[in-house]
Amino acid sequence: MRKPKLILILITLAVILLSGCSTIRSIGKIPSKERRAEFAVKYPNFINNEFRNLYDASDSLIYVDTTRIRKEIKMRKFTKRPKLSQPIPSVKTNLKDITFNRPTITWFGHSSYLIQSQGFNILVDPLLTDYASPIWYFNRSMPGSYVYKIKDLPPIDVLLITHDHYDHLDCHTIRKLRKKNTHAVVPVGVGSFLKQWNWKSGHMQEVYWGDTVDLAPGIRLISTPSQHRSGRWLKKNQTLWTSYVLEIHGYRIFIGGDSGYNKHFKDIGDTYGPFDLAILENGQYNLDWAKNHSFPEQTVHTAQDLRTRMVLPVHWARFAAAYHTWNEPIKELLPLMDDAGILVTIPLIGEPYTIGDPPKTEVWWDFE
Repeated sequence: MRKPKLILILITLAVILLSGCSTIRSIGKIPSKERRAEFAVKYPNFINNEFRNLYDASDSLIYVDTTRIRKEIKMRKFTKRPKLSQPIPSVKTNLKDITFNRPTITWFGHSSYLIQSQGFNILVDPLLTDYASPIWYFNRSMPGSYVYKIKDLPPIDVLLITHDHYDHLDCHTIRKLRKKNTHAVVPVGVGSFLKQWNWKSGHMQEVYWGDTVDLAPGIRLISTPSQHRSGRWLKKNQTLWTSYVLEIHGYRIFIGGDSGYNKHFKDIGDTYGPFDLAILENGQYNLDWAKNHSFPEQTVHTAQDLRTRMVLPVHWARFAAAYHTWNEPIKELLPLMDDAGILVTIPLIGEPYTIGDPPKTEVWWDFE
């Protein structure tokens, strides 16, 4: 091994240890046996010592052309990540010294983003480190996509987590936020990880599907179902996964998290819609994960079920976890949304989008 590479590895390991998020600590521990016994009594979908989805997921490939996908997997040469000579385009916005009168979303790539409105700041599934795994070398960010760190953010009023997977719940980011007087809202059981990472327990709230949290005057959060799974190691589904309805200063936003397609989207649309904006997963899909992630064909039906005026697609352009090319999700989604008459906004990583403004439509992803 070359000496410079060895020095880099040693420095990286030292940084990980000093940050308090060693591999073991980053994995974390599931809720205790006593807490899981409480789950069994209190939550109807905690059955046989695990959380379960609301609906039968056996028909989750509805609307998906599986013949086409199987043919593409067999014949295509995959370039899951862009060539190193072409980084993901991004911008670095000064988010500390700007106030938005209407809800504004700044996407940090994958499923991390900041929602700002009238000085109130909500940070969703923040992954402000360079990798999405317990080991620094695996699942690294695509070149150009990792541009924001905690120091670049304004004071965060609410930390919002959708589920416990590494690409949505990051030990390093959480520990850097834990002393910031931030209120955390997380699904049932996920609080166990935050407590291990020394989050102030008085500033944390676990929610179950249907729970409502009044965050501030004019800002309300409702936990709604998603169809997914949880688990950071061998034991699965010991914590809940969720989506959220955010009512903020007269606008309604759907925060999708990760989800396979099912009837729960129509339930949410019928109960809480229409939405001004739906932030929906669109990426990291394959046939093996059909119950837990959505294909572009399904994202269109999700938007229709939710009755949303506009979609901001996330879960792409930073990490390559599935077989598809890095920009396939957006290329396939746009013509489908156009046929359905639903607006799509695709800001650059770091480029704010304000609800009510025309959608961001610059084609910045058209390269391999």
